Amino acid sequence: MEHLPFLLFADAQGKVYEDTTLFVAGRSGWDAVVPELDDFIELPEGGQLYVLPGRKAVGFDCETGEYTVREEGFAVAAFVPPAHTTLYLACYEQLPEAPVLPLFCYNAVGWYDGKFYVPAVRIDKDIRQDPEGFDQELVKQSVANQLERFPNNRLLAHIGNNCALTYLCPAARNFFMGRFEAPIPTSPACNANCIGCISFQPAEETITSTQDRLQFKPTAAEIAEYTIPHLEAVPDAIVSFGQGCEGEPLLMWETNVKAIEIIRANTNKGIININTNGSLPHGVEAMCKAGLQSIRVSMNSARPAVYESYYLPNNYRFENLRESIQMVRKYGGWASINYFVFPGMTDTVEEYEALRQFILDTDLSMIQWRNFNIDPDWYLGRIGVHECGEAIGVKNMMQLLKDEFPHVAFGYFNPPESIMNTYNALRQ
Repeated sequence: MEHLPFLLFADAQGKVYEDTTLFVAGRSGWDAVVPELDDFIELPEGGQLYVLPGRKAVGFDCETGEYTVREEGFAVAAFVPPAHTTLYLACYEQLPEAPVLPLFCYNAVGWYDGKFYVPAVRIDKDIRQDPEGFDQELVKQSVANQLERFPNNRLLAHIGNNCALTYLCPAARNFFMGRFEAPIPTSPACNANCIGCISFQPAEETITSTQDRLQFKPTAAEIAEYTIPHLEAVPDAIVSFGQGCEGEPLLMWETNVKAIEIIRANTNKGIININTNGSLPHGVEAMCKAGLQSIRVSMNSARPAVYESYYLPNNYRFENLRESIQMVRKYGGWASINYFVFPGMTDTVEEYEALRQFILDTDLSMIQWRNFNIDPDWYLGRIGVHECGEAIGVKNMMQLLKDEFPHVAFGYFNPPESIMNTYNALRQ
């Protein structure tokens, strides 16, 4: 590109236009910033545009460079598909009557030479959730076949009818296509009250959850019945406790332990993982003793105060996350964080130093740089952040961490055993 992409805006009917007098701005924390040319990539396949109601588009004047609010039309944002991490959020001026945005990520987006461009990076080469790789007709047929094979398995019916066919969950669809990672939702309850929870929102809340939560407690036998064939048949297979359609899987750690014991009595193939808030280190240890090999702990920040203001934990604290990761590393397992990226918060100097220390304290294996699906203004307001601090840029932060910790993997997904082995060799 010879210059930054042009600003996009939408009319009341949702039709999107370019404004060739303004360059697109990026948002970092509360601030409008000018992105670098090399921050931009073409909007990847599977990307989408969102019109942001009650929000005026903000850009920079192409001639003077002045910050400019476009008085007509609405701001436009982009969704970047999995495996990509946003560098800047969409920039806008919010009107008093603006509704709270749904639980998606709102990436900056512009227009250049007939194409949409976004400030983002592809952080993971894994193709497991690339949109062109899914065959929904195959998924439908596989759901029918699996439910015929295991007609009394409530968990399999939930994953098939709800996750794969209703919500089009990529993990569930991959499972029914006989590849990659099999989901194991186990808990209808949770010990956190995340502001942006995707499976449960209080009735009085102004946003709605994107899917319904699991309504029953599966048995160890139900878990093992479909995961054993997956581990046996799929190359580089993974099975994962903890999914977006449930609460906290560690609350079901006793059942999980029994399931792992059954699985490992029948096969030693593949990786058994848990996606969790890391709140119960004793539960993690029991699962490790049974055969758990990998953990992914979700967090919006490595700073306890920022973490707890979002997660609103019940009967646990941030320190328990550290202990759970240390526990998995003690047993020789792989430990990732599911790190919610919010430009202007994630890449502050204070957050960078906190994350550095967290890596040193835990001997972390991997950072999964996940886009934070939340209304930016609503999030910062709810956690009480009015000044975000000095930002160094998401891309710069990634590079600084990679320079200091070359053995820590970067990605977006739980890695298979082959990837784990590659990075573990760097620690030798």
